[in-house]
Amino acid sequence: MTSRATIAVDRLAALVVAVVLIAGGAAAFTWWFDLVSGLPRSIDVSALTVATSRSWWPWAAAVVGLLLVLVGLRWLVAHLPRRSVSHLTLPGSDRSGRLRVAAKPLAAAAAESLATADGVTSASGQVRRERGQLVAALRATITPDADLEAVARATDRAARELAGVLGRDDVRCLVRLRVAPGGGTARVS
Repeated sequence: MTSRATIAVDRLAALVVAVVLIAGGAAAFTWWFDLVSGLPRSIDVSALTVATSRSWWPWAAAVVGLLLVLVGLRWLVAHLPRRSVSHLTLPGSDRSGRLRVAAKPLAAAAAESLATADGVTSASGQVRRERGQLVAALRATITPDADLEAVARATDRAARELAGVLGRDDVRCLVRLRVAPGGGTARVS
């Protein structure tokens, strides 16, 4: 999802390019068919030839080229798809206003809820867009001897709490568990 600033810059750039192309095309058409009297039949570019032979020209061209590369890279980075979601709109939003919640603290609260379970040493979370769906992705590290049924109950509780806070049924919860290094293997019974 692109930001409003990126969209505004895109529209402004498109407008400038369109105006330049239309004006250039109209000027070329007018000049070629001699629709305006008094226009010269040829263009004198001797000043440009003199300027390009000066010692400062390669440096100026390099600086302009570097600036154009940096602007182009910035423009490309602004158009990279962002998977993370910064805000979620809550039910009850209408034309009178939007109810929004910051996604990062919400995912962090769900991760904290998960981290309270026995055997969970740490947890973190974020909300992102994956394949067109909103996903609350929680990552937790568990001890090798953790009770996996208790961890599963804690993940279900965290997902229910998250769904209850949001009041939306289109947010999926994905929990990834990682066993902390330095122990044996966990048994599932």
